[in-house]
Amino acid sequence: MRTSVTLDNVGGLIEGRSENPNDTLGPHTINHQGRKATAIRAYLPNSQQAWVLHSSHKTKQPMRKIHPEGLFEAICPFDFSDTSEQYQLQMSDDNGQITTMHDPYAFPTIFSDYDLHLLGEGTHWKSYDKLGAHVRTVNGVKGVHFAVWAPNALGISIVGEFNHWDGRTHQMRKLIPSGIWELFVPDIEAGCQYKFRVTQHDRTVDKCDPYGFSAEVPPRTASVVADLDQHEWNDGLWMDQREQNNQLEQPISVYEVHLGSWKKKEGAVNGWHNYRELAHMLVDYCHKMNYTHLELMPISEHPFSGSWGYQTVGYFSVTSRHGTPEDFMYFVDYCHQSGIGVFIDWVPAHFPKDDHGLRMFDGTHLYEHQDPRMGEHPDWGTLIFNYGRTEVRNFLISNALFWLDKYHIDGLRVDAVASMLYLDYSREHDEWIPNEHGGRENLDAVSLLKDFNEQAHVQYPGVLTIAEESTSWEGVSHPTYSGGLGFSLKWNMGWMNDTLSYMRKEPIYRQHHHGELTFSLIYAFTENFSLPLSHDEVVHGKGSLITQMPGDHWQKFANLRLLYSYMWTHPGKKLLFMGCEIAQWKEWNHDAEIQWELLEWDTHQGIQQMVSDLNAMYRHERSLYEVDFESHGFEWIVCDDWQNSVLVYIRKAKDPKDFLVVCCNMTPVVRDDYRIGVPNEGSYHEIFNSDNARYCGSNVLNEDDLHTEHHATHGQSHSLRLTLPPLSTVVLKPNS
Repeated sequence: MRTSVTLDNVGGLIEGRSENPNDTLGPHTINHQGRKATAIRAYLPNSQQAWVLHSSHKTKQPMRKIHPEGLFEAICPFDFSDTSEQYQLQMSDDNGQITTMHDPYAFPTIFSDYDLHLLGEGTHWKSYDKLGAHVRTVNGVKGVHFAVWAPNALGISIVGEFNHWDGRTHQMRKLIPSGIWELFVPDIEAGCQYKFRVTQHDRTVDKCDPYGFSAEVPPRTASVVADLDQHEWNDGLWMDQREQNNQLEQPISVYEVHLGSWKKKEGAVNGWHNYRELAHMLVDYCHKMNYTHLELMPISEHPFSGSWGYQTVGYFSVTSRHGTPEDFMYFVDYCHQSGIGVFIDWVPAHFPKDDHGLRMFDGTHLYEHQDPRMGEHPDWGTLIFNYGRTEVRNFLISNALFWLDKYHIDGLRVDAVASMLYLDYSREHDEWIPNEHGGRENLDAVSLLKDFNEQAHVQYPGVLTIAEESTSWEGVSHPTYSGGLGFSLKWNMGWMNDTLSYMRKEPIYRQHHHGELTFSLIYAFTENFSLPLSHDEVVHGKGSLITQMPGDHWQKFANLRLLYSYMWTHPGKKLLFMGCEIAQWKEWNHDAEIQWELLEWDTHQGIQQMVSDLNAMYRHERSLYEVDFESHGFEWIVCDDWQNSVLVYIRKAKDPKDFLVVCCNMTPVVRDDYRIGVPNEGSYHEIFNSDNARYCGSNVLNEDDLHTEHHATHGQSHSLRLTLPPLSTVVLKPNS
């Protein structure tokens, strides 16, 4: 007896509510008239006639319409149980146009039991190799395999250009109990636009692919099939050196960039440059400025440009605003070949409510919490991932690893970590739910961050993970085996807030706030700190850094030079946001480029030149970077001269004979014959002075060698006298 087609099966197909269209469609072995045969069925709602073609047997067999909605069947005398035996379907539409294609329902699943096991337990670290859209060859036929996790959907179809966005023709099958839906669509290729049409309990909605590798240029929202294995990487030397060297003992000076507003391109859509163009421009600029790394604000796909990328929809999609995935691979590859590292922002803290995104993906709170006290950010109007759900954890961790794997990214800066760690973040007392111990810590988020850091460091040695964490949470950059979160670095938000608060004050009042500067050295070695002057400090009405400096025009520039030179000589890695290095007057606007025209003025050229020179000195002098996170790399000489607002300290390399003496005068008063203790007898010379005329300073310099005297002071047996220029930093080096 041949298998029958039930009304329920047909009804499910027509309504888009079939969990397994393969039960009805595709080849089915039957007993026909006492012999083994194959019943081939196809749902072709736009066809008037259909045939089965088999080239090996040179047959063209007409199909019979067995349901008026377009369900066709042919009983073939051939055995198609061997899936290597392929046939094709041919159909004629209302206009008589003939189309020939392979049958999507004639191909086996690509998921092994092991894949499903790993996905189920949340440890499939390369889940992006299975889920999403992948160009594959199955049984000798080229096409695209689609897979999506949506356990509570009633039915899912793939819609796209290839089927005229008709949800009836490519309905997916559900792999029970995993909740994964899949379908191999033959004869389509990379570049094809698509979405998942999800039939939920109360509606049908088109969703972009959570694992999609590319997307349309916003405001359009379709996913785009992309083949990520075509780029030939040429950064092997960089990758080898990255793995071999201890990155925390290397100079790390980061130029933070928003690609859409660094430089605008005349005539381009919204002025956006392509990734390839940006690669050459930014590498040239980084070389000019002596930066070691770029940090890109989020380059994953986001629907609203005004979110700066922090409200991500396409976690696996590099934004199409600047080109294709291949273009971005070129960007990273070119940076590496040119000696520039690339960090990107990674945002697991939240996602937007856009209907085509992750929200209510299968009609339930799949990625987010159902309870808004756990699942929504009151500040940003976004949703919070359910960090305790196995599949969501797998999604996020494999997403982080994806950027390290497919794009060779050197580091991930994790945004808004504090909002993940605390259940009561930005909430009133009755707006949050305590953890199982009654505390405010989000234990699921803590566990997720630890797993993320462990996997990133184990699988990709030399990669850095960087936490933007603004609280006193202990051990953010400590190893997980000692109770820490496992990050490589933590942004020193305390240093940033205290330093900017101090620098905004008129110099005459600074003596009363001296502790705001010295306080950072009390905790400087409790974490592996990076010092950030990021985009957050020049937005939302704060103004640019130069406008935050007090005083007249000259003092504003002197204070900014003082801020930067103090930052570059303070323990910790460095990060400066674009535009700050030329003393941009305007607050950052993501729709406008940096005020490059300001470089027509000497004062702005001077700031730019000084930042370049600071980076060059920083990279050349091991004492400024080699021992950043241990107290023996720093020593106070003068920390208590609050009356004069002067700081003097030593920075040391691993070799104790390799050191620098740094002197900061935080007032506009020249300090002549200022005596400081120094550790070694002999002569010293000035290697940097932020008051240099080269930077449009007043050129109060210590031009001659400075010789020590047998005059003990500041706990040192020798001392020397020097001139401290106004609002400046002076760096001295002993003569060998």
